[in-house]
Amino acid sequence: MDARLAAFERLLRIMDELREQCPWDRKQTLQSLRYLTIEETYELSDAILDNDLEGIKKELGDLILHVVFYARIGSEKQAFDIGDVLQYINEKLIARHPHIYGDEKVGTARQVADNWEKIKVNKEGRRSVLGGVPKSLPPLVKAYRIQEKARGVGFDWDRPEQVWEKVQEEMGELKFEVDTNAAADKMEDELGDLFFALVNYSRFIGVNPEDALERTNRKFIRRFRYLEDEAKKQNRSLFDMTPGEMEEIWQEAKLGEGGGVNGET
Repeated sequence: MDARLAAFERLLRIMDELREQCPWDRKQTLQSLRYLTIEETYELSDAILDNDLEGIKKELGDLILHVVFYARIGSEKQAFDIGDVLQYINEKLIARHPHIYGDEKVGTARQVADNWEKIKVNKEGRRSVLGGVPKSLPPLVKAYRIQEKARGVGFDWDRPEQVWEKVQEEMGELKFEVDTNAAADKMEDELGDLFFALVNYSRFIGVNPEDALERTNRKFIRRFRYLEDEAKKQNRSLFDMTPGEMEEIWQEAKLGEGGGVNGET
């Protein structure tokens, strides 16, 4: 037997044993596992961002366990089992790749993605092109996915320059609301428009906004910890330091990373 199939069969057997014999595993429900699955997904995301291949392997194992766990509960409810789950994704992949399993002709990855949207609406009966965007997605990711799906039906800008003009327009509208002391909800509305436009621009220049923001978050944390460590070396507290003193150390942190030019954060 293929070693991969043997390993998966062993996992199914272990899952059955745990569900029948372990008090904790017996207690779990679809709802109780949901939050744990979200946590595991973020742990996988961290490992990917760190390019930690060993970590990615382990986190993928945790996620596969969750899939098997959900399927076991589904079988207990006589709703579905792991075979149904696998059969569904097999058929979905075949249907979504007519250029591999049919007569469709495509030449680029973008054409493949755009064709998926047509299949979802025309063949799978999805009521809206945006119907597949989960409501609970983080807003930044949701904006990116909404824009990608709209692009799939041709509702998009033509050039990055057009999107950048939109970004500048939204910046001006936000500044106007702030300068005129507008109501908080109006400023929130304009700030949201600006974020949405920036996400659009990031898409056009080939940068994932979620990855970009997380990279900056990590950079800020790294430099702030350097600031804290340097303050401790001086037997001082950040609370007692002036903004200028902290800025001096901050610049040292940037220079130590090879940054600190052209107004980098």
